[in-house]
Amino acid sequence: MNIVMMTNAFPPLVGGVAESVKRFVDVFRQHQHNVLVVAPTFKDCKEDEPGVVRIAAIQNFNGSDFSVALPPPPSLSQELTEFEPDIIHSHHPFLLGDTALRVAAARQLPAVFTYHTMYEDYTHYVPFGATRLRAFVKELCIRYANRCARVIAPSASVKKLLEQRGVTRPIDVVASGVDAQTFAAGDGQRARRKYGIDPESFVSGYVGRLAPEKNLSFLAEATAQFLKARPHGMLLVVGAGPSKTEMMQTFQHNGVASRVVFTGTLQGQALVDAYHALDAFVFCSKTETQGMVLVEAMAARKPVVALDGPGVRDVLIDQVNGRLINTKDPSDFAEVLLEFVDLPASQHARLAAGARTTSLEYTVERCADQALAAYRAARTEWEGVPEAPATDFDALLRAIREEWGLWRGRLGAAVKTLLDTDEGDRSSSETA
Repeated sequence: MNIVMMTNAFPPLVGGVAESVKRFVDVFRQHQHNVLVVAPTFKDCKEDEPGVVRIAAIQNFNGSDFSVALPPPPSLSQELTEFEPDIIHSHHPFLLGDTALRVAAARQLPAVFTYHTMYEDYTHYVPFGATRLRAFVKELCIRYANRCARVIAPSASVKKLLEQRGVTRPIDVVASGVDAQTFAAGDGQRARRKYGIDPESFVSGYVGRLAPEKNLSFLAEATAQFLKARPHGMLLVVGAGPSKTEMMQTFQHNGVASRVVFTGTLQGQALVDAYHALDAFVFCSKTETQGMVLVEAMAARKPVVALDGPGVRDVLIDQVNGRLINTKDPSDFAEVLLEFVDLPASQHARLAAGARTTSLEYTVERCADQALAAYRAARTEWEGVPEAPATDFDALLRAIREEWGLWRGRLGAAVKTLLDTDEGDRSSSETA
């Protein structure tokens, strides 16, 4: 199959979506599928990237790590013609996501859309963000999804959420997948020596972007309370981002900053070793569609202590592979983490084994097979739709209809948001 991946996030950008797309691309290619990736330029991009078309972009939009892709050049059309795609896979409902729908319409191909992100929880990156902007973003995503042949949700809870919000297209549950074998082989003591952590210390740790949407103020307060109660405990924080300063201030205020290690962004074996240095993985984000880092930690046989939320609850089973906590009080989280320290070795080993077993359900090979099944279903359904005559005029009409559809979706989302009498954020009443 010839697969086009259109994504606003791709390495060298570090992040869950970029890593997910890269893993699928690699597995598809290993199984003799052809993949063409269309992605923005980022700092430190390789000059020669076979199978990747880079689109010029504005770097570090509004102080974030993201690039904003500019309109694609005319040469992209020629690249696509030579590639002869069978399916267009969009990973975002905007920017190159719009391009994906235009390409699909012009070439009479089915478009599949993966809902990777709770986009309404990222409106703080846009100037003048407000409640109505959150509502607009949610409505825009719904309308975008309903213009695609099929939608992929990374977890069952997100599928339920999308259906509640009004997505009517078929939804397939396909997790991002991890390389469980790679994350199983790490040297935790090597990482502890590198960061000056005592071999006998109880180490909790977090991996991910240090950004407001990850609920890191809660995590910092909860782990600070834990460290105050356990003088020999340590916290390992892997990642980078704007929330680092606020986290450091919390640790300094609680007098535990000397027992917190910020490693910055890690990749490859250094990241795997960092997971293996932990006794427990801690996670407090409530904006996840899956929480891929939880599965990575579990692949390293690390039990997880996390707040309940969409995506997280699909992976974390309380008392099986960790502790799933439903609370708004950091003290409750700290108390569970304190209990974790005193678990008998046999109970900790049982949770570690449960974590490893769970990770094997999310191997990238298994998830790639599920994605291919979604592609085949989209193509089968699409082949049942009579095609218009393949003339230049008809192609122009299809392009005009798709462009109008995109703008109608934006205008419809804006009007619905403005006319909505509910000033509150309806997401609080949604049960994923």
